[in-house]
Amino acid sequence: MTYEPDPRRWKALAVSLTAGFMGLLDVSIVNVALPSMQSGLHASSGGIRWVVSGYALAFGLVLVTGGRLGDAFGRRNMFLGALAAFVLTSALAGAAPNETTLVLARLAQGVAAGMLTPQNTGLIQDLFRGAERGRAFGMFGAVVGISTAVGPILGGFIIAVFGAQDGWRWVFYVNVPIGVLAFALALRLLPRSEKKQLKISSEIDFVGIVLLAVAVLGVLLPVVDADQGGLKRMWWLFIVAVVFGVAFVRWEHSVVRRGRSPLLDTRLFTGTPGYATGAAVGALYFCGFAGIWLVFAIYFQQGLGYSPLQSGLSVTPFALGSAVSAAVAGRLVPRFGRRLTVTGLGMVAVGLLAVALLAQLVPPSASGWAFALPLVFAGVGGGMVISPNTTLTLECVPVRMAGVAGGALQTGQRIGTAIGTAVLASVFGMVLGHGYPVALTVALSCAAFLTCGALALALAELRARRHRASEQEREARQAEASAADVHRG
Repeated sequence: MTYEPDPRRWKALAVSLTAGFMGLLDVSIVNVALPSMQSGLHASSGGIRWVVSGYALAFGLVLVTGGRLGDAFGRRNMFLGALAAFVLTSALAGAAPNETTLVLARLAQGVAAGMLTPQNTGLIQDLFRGAERGRAFGMFGAVVGISTAVGPILGGFIIAVFGAQDGWRWVFYVNVPIGVLAFALALRLLPRSEKKQLKISSEIDFVGIVLLAVAVLGVLLPVVDADQGGLKRMWWLFIVAVVFGVAFVRWEHSVVRRGRSPLLDTRLFTGTPGYATGAAVGALYFCGFAGIWLVFAIYFQQGLGYSPLQSGLSVTPFALGSAVSAAVAGRLVPRFGRRLTVTGLGMVAVGLLAVALLAQLVPPSASGWAFALPLVFAGVGGGMVISPNTTLTLECVPVRMAGVAGGALQTGQRIGTAIGTAVLASVFGMVLGHGYPVALTVALSCAAFLTCGALALALAELRARRHRASEQEREARQAEASAADVHRG
């Protein structure tokens, strides 16, 4: 079938990315509002912690399922339904009269966001081809990176404007007008899917959903509760995760053999060039990248006495560098390919190590200004990682599997985020007795080490891509030679 570009594709992308930005932003924006929530609701520290943890768990659990549902029943339908649910649950969270209602609203909001996010990558695969797809993924990568980095800044600003007592409610209410506008525009701009005569019972792999959910839950639950002894109390869940993970892979193999529709076709990892390594690069990078924001928040707010807004502004250089380079890097993917991610990962590692060194060399009072330049450098590198890696990881994925492939990629990033945040926060706490600067240095060094792990994987994929390209070139020359022989004969 000939590809006919949708004339409204860029407007549709802008709407879908706006909605996706809200869902990803809510992962980090509430961190700075937790003290306001606790005082406003007179909530326990354990309950308030689940405002963050519950959202992250629900978000990570349904990403693959959301992608599969979009592939099967149409991305437009899934996008509109998930967006409506996200707006409603945001309003419910903002209006929550007590701790229990807030936690339940956040769990539901996480499910809605997890269903919404994979539709973005699926829509990009549907609407764009060639160099345009690289540009679109560049914008998507910018949204992923910026939403993570800008959350603490925006959250601190909202608390400063609306006050400490009820400012936390507006962290959720801000989603409502933006979401309503995005819903109205999506009704007009998103392309209608072809109607499919599908039965849910035959199209949706319910056994796979349960097996994967338990496996992901077994990894995430101890990690997100690590600061309250979750790793010691629930270590056995990692064994459960391994058992259910193996069972999930075996079940998906059997589903494919029987000719039915799997939740996650394992051929994505075994038969799609670059997908498995690209997904691993993204997960490991997020282990190092996502955890630094909590570490910086503790250092600036508890160590230096900064307000939430001042703390957020101190890491703005990273967000700015990432925003600019992600949009540019998306356009450069066809030309430079995997070299962009290799260069970007190297820049992030160097930038974080520079901040770690400066924490020992400059007075704490000068930290905000001293860290600005290396954070810009690391941010520019970060923008060269997320969007090119997303483009390159998904470039060989068939369009019919775009949603589930994007969901699996995001699931790896969510797991990486949870693990990285827990590890870096634990490392920071273990050495805090030696002072906040030392704790920051050690934690950022760990983040740089994790980033170097992602760099090693990216270098291996770069070599593999060059080998695949040389093989294809050799096969093309052989085909030309055979054709010439036939012609002469």
